[in-house]
Amino acid sequence: MHTYLTADLPGIGGIIKETPEDFKVTEIPLYLPCGEGEHAYVEIEKRGLTTLEAIRRIARSLGVSERDIGYAGLKDARGVTCQTLSIPRVDKEQLLSLSLQGIKILSANRHRNKLKTGHLAGNRFSIRVRAIESDAREKAEAVLSILSERGVPNYFGSQRYGGLGNSHHIGRAILHRDFKGTIDAIMGDPAKVRDEHWRQAVETYHQGDLTGSLEHFPGHCRTEREILHRLIKRPEAFERALDAVSPRLKKLYLSAYQSSLFDRVLEQRLHRIDTIEDGDLAYRHDNGACFLVEDSAAEAERARKFSISPTGPMFGCKMILPAGKPREAEEKILQEESVSLEAFNLPGGLRLEGERRPLRVPLQNLSTSMDVDGLVLNFSLPRGVYATSVLREIMKAEES
Repeated sequence: MHTYLTADLPGIGGIIKETPEDFKVTEIPLYLPCGEGEHAYVEIEKRGLTTLEAIRRIARSLGVSERDIGYAGLKDARGVTCQTLSIPRVDKEQLLSLSLQGIKILSANRHRNKLKTGHLAGNRFSIRVRAIESDAREKAEAVLSILSERGVPNYFGSQRYGGLGNSHHIGRAILHRDFKGTIDAIMGDPAKVRDEHWRQAVETYHQGDLTGSLEHFPGHCRTEREILHRLIKRPEAFERALDAVSPRLKKLYLSAYQSSLFDRVLEQRLHRIDTIEDGDLAYRHDNGACFLVEDSAAEAERARKFSISPTGPMFGCKMILPAGKPREAEEKILQEESVSLEAFNLPGGLRLEGERRPLRVPLQNLSTSMDVDGLVLNFSLPRGVYATSVLREIMKAEES
């Protein structure tokens, strides 16, 4: 993506995430624990860990199953993040006494139900941008003024597509039942791999030397290594080799593909994200409901007040398509991809029903300040929205 909603305004450049403290995220809960029930809601602060790694460490320490621990959203490893987990049948005192590397227990209370994905209102961010010029705050505030008025483009962006930037390509190959193509994409592009041994493993794989590739792959590349083990035994059994990939990971790949298609729709509509058109499926920001727009002129004022916004597709087998020109644009992308909505009705627990996602979201609780280390940005976004959507407009530099 190289198009900006604020393309007429200069960016500030700079770098982020030089230290964990440069990127702080705090969940805004959808509800508070009621004080009773079998689940302990524990608020943790994690540093330099993914959410799933934090869950592994806590589960191992408590002797509970990882799958029994609930969470509202996944948080990046590169930063300091505060989020809530739910853990069944453990004492609050036991949780508060935990001492784990990279994890601090902030509080614990009881609730009746397990915390599930999406059970949060949004996230608060405090982000420091380093290596900037002295006028960076003025430039940033000019961009933020536009975003506050017109909305933040609701991109997934490059961070949604994995460390090698290819998760959506893997998902596309899975959807097309291209088993060899899926494995080729999982192994990756050697040009995108920084680690020398890892890069050599990928190069060797693409040269057709499976045994040599296995010898070079680092131990942490467990999925790639297991696929290679299976292919060495049965070199043409690509579909069976993919059984080494967990259904959960396959679904993440497919979700990344959905996200890439949404980003394409948003890119086409970017400079009209605050305008409602006939045929749109509009999103109500007060309750998340969608409705078909039959008279866009009658809805213009609600869009101006940010009560409603146009939506884009998270394509799936049960997703409702819009009408008119918005539908034509979405159907054109499906045609270009040689895919139908029915194609997302995959077997093996991989079915994706689809949904509508707003093309823009409100920017709230905004403040800026300068300190000796750079520009500090504080803001809140609804759940499922990436802070990089704000940063890319301010910095005008693609995320690395």
